Amino acid sequence: MTETQTKTSGPEFRAAAGAIDGLRNDLMRDVLAYRPLPPLNPDGRLIRRLPEGLRKATVWTPHALVLFAAFLVMMAGFSEWEFRLFMGLVPAIPVAMTLVRPVAAFWASILGTVLCAVLGSEGLWGPSAFMAQIVVLVVVAARTRPRTAAWMWLLILLFGVFLEGGDPSITAPLVTLSAFALLVVAVVQIRRDAEREVTVQRTVTAVERDRRTLLEERTTIARELHDVVAHHMSVVAIQAEAAPYRVENPPPELEQAFVTIRENAVAALTELRRVLGVVRAEDYEAPDAPQPTLAALDGLLDNVRETGLETEKVITGAVRELPQGVELSAYRIVQEALSNSLRHAPGASARVELGYVLGGLGLRVVNGPPRGLVKPSPGAGHGITGMRERVAMLNGEMTAGTTEDGGYEIAVFLPVPLSDGPEPRETAGGTDVTGDADTVVVERGGGA
Repeated sequence: MTETQTKTSGPEFRAAAGAIDGLRNDLMRDVLAYRPLPPLNPDGRLIRRLPEGLRKATVWTPHALVLFAAFLVMMAGFSEWEFRLFMGLVPAIPVAMTLVRPVAAFWASILGTVLCAVLGSEGLWGPSAFMAQIVVLVVVAARTRPRTAAWMWLLILLFGVFLEGGDPSITAPLVTLSAFALLVVAVVQIRRDAEREVTVQRTVTAVERDRRTLLEERTTIARELHDVVAHHMSVVAIQAEAAPYRVENPPPELEQAFVTIRENAVAALTELRRVLGVVRAEDYEAPDAPQPTLAALDGLLDNVRETGLETEKVITGAVRELPQGVELSAYRIVQEALSNSLRHAPGASARVELGYVLGGLGLRVVNGPPRGLVKPSPGAGHGITGMRERVAMLNGEMTAGTTEDGGYEIAVFLPVPLSDGPEPRETAGGTDVTGDADTVVVERGGGA
């Protein structure tokens, strides 16, 4: 029947056609398909606790059980003395076939039951045929799906009733016992599939959450760097506009060049604002204060000390002005590292080290193990991700991990291209550091 005829038929007809299609797909298509039973997972909850040598043998437990069941079926058929070898092997062969060709094993078990009934003297369901049919139904149902188990059970019922002349009492013990066995198998399968689906969903959710976290961190970095880039572009535009007035009688070519520079700078500022509008969240509010730099690090440490975290700042090398993007990233890294210390290591002390070298800025934040009765507070897990994104943006390097004493350490290096000469800057302690001096400034502060 065509697909159009199926759609125009009634719901009863469509249900019957779907049932027939299910029977054909489950038990009649690819009957001789080779489907070997795979071994158990060696990393299972129970198997992985066993010794290595015993673990390799344990993964083949299902195969051993099926072959042992085939042996018991064969031994049960020896009660027929006249054809004892035949009555034992014929039912046992389909049981062993379930290891490699499960659907073919089901049909072979029905054929074997007929042969045993014809040649034997114990009726349709002799001991060996009865045991073989139960084992085959259970193994095949476990290797397929619940719908296949229902089809097999229904066919066995119709098969037994038909061969016994319409009397269901002879087949009743078999179908009753097999119904309970198949029900147990179906419940186990449904639970296993549900657990697998939950595991898949959790994996997908974790991947999406990490991806969303990464995008959020990148968006935050883009919003913060907008002020830095906009400042530089504004300076370019203003200087390009004022430059012709600093030269007496500038040539027209030079004036036109500065006009072009200013126009490009203004256009870049306009596009930059549009980009910021794309990455800006609906609830985003532009900050009133400029983006922080390392000059504001002392204020950050003072705020942290008021919360009870003992902090120590160590500066080595020649302190100098760094690009605003580098100082902003360094400040945010220190801020996030100290926040992690407050959440995950309450009662510990923290040490912030800044190392000014010719090739860039070295940054190290380390805290000790938690102390006291306050339990660590679980965080969202976004801090390390944000730090790595800032470091990767500047082509830097970062390592993070636990220390030997149970604390945590974050080490970062942010490269800075060498300029003609670094400008000295006064430190928080009032010491003027020149560009050629190697200076160590240590500031300590206790908790409130």
